[in-house]
Amino acid sequence: MNIAVGIDIAKNSFDVAASTGEKPKTYAYTREGMEKAARTISALKPSRVVMENTGGYEEKLAYFLQRNHIPVATVNPRRIRDFAKAVGFTAKTDKIDAMVIARFAATIDIRCSSLPDDSTRKLKKLNARRRQLVKMQTAEKNRREHADDPLVDRSLRRILRTIEAEIQRIEAAIEKIIMNNEEMREKARRLATVPGIGKTTAHALIAALPELGDANRREIAALVGVAPMNRDSGTFKGKRMTGGGRGQLRSRLYMPTLSAIRHNPPIRAFYESKINEGKTKMTAIVAATRKLLLIMNTMIKNNQDWCPQKC
Repeated sequence: MNIAVGIDIAKNSFDVAASTGEKPKTYAYTREGMEKAARTISALKPSRVVMENTGGYEEKLAYFLQRNHIPVATVNPRRIRDFAKAVGFTAKTDKIDAMVIARFAATIDIRCSSLPDDSTRKLKKLNARRRQLVKMQTAEKNRREHADDPLVDRSLRRILRTIEAEIQRIEAAIEKIIMNNEEMREKARRLATVPGIGKTTAHALIAALPELGDANRREIAALVGVAPMNRDSGTFKGKRMTGGGRGQLRSRLYMPTLSAIRHNPPIRAFYESKINEGKTKMTAIVAATRKLLLIMNTMIKNNQDWCPQKC
């Protein structure tokens, strides 16, 4: 029997439900609780365990289960909500959510993620911290534009200097991890050969998109959320839209894409061809982002540096 398990995670506890229909069990989100849950789940020999992306709460449990050789996949919570509506689950409790996730896991073929090494996990956390700091920096800069009191302005400048120093420390730590890992170092060097892609963007791609070079062109575009989705029904032809995926990374690629449009001849030619087709500038930019991403994916897959003749 193909058994799937769903886990609903809260801050201090998590609920585990199996597609076999037994009553869900609640565990404390502690080392002891995770060990008990792992033993219970292992006894079921599930084909997959599915949990929602919950802003980081899921990472510790997912990593623990993977280390115990349990296949784990994390999914966007919106997919679970849409599935719950489709199958008629209107009530909502932690145990019901776990049951819905288990049913989703048994119905939908979800790819389980591989166990990341310690360097990749640390790199991901540092990259997330850098994003947080940049967001704080932007907020403080915006506040300074309206600071007409000298004391407030000095306070903002002090905070901005502190944030800038922290960003530099985080970036130095990210670079150290990448430089000490031969595979990551080679990836970063290769990505930096692309006109428009700087060291910071290359590091962000390595941290936030470890699938680069392993996934096919459709998968990598969907992961970043730049794959156009059809919306057709009968004779109606809907507008193709992009979205979903890793929004933070998609936003991170916006400025490098603009730079590539200016300084990377193949990307510029592709962008201009979209404009000439009557596409809006934003649509053309998204298409250029997808083109740039697919080129980089092929480069990493084939161990090639940037070569404009092959684009």
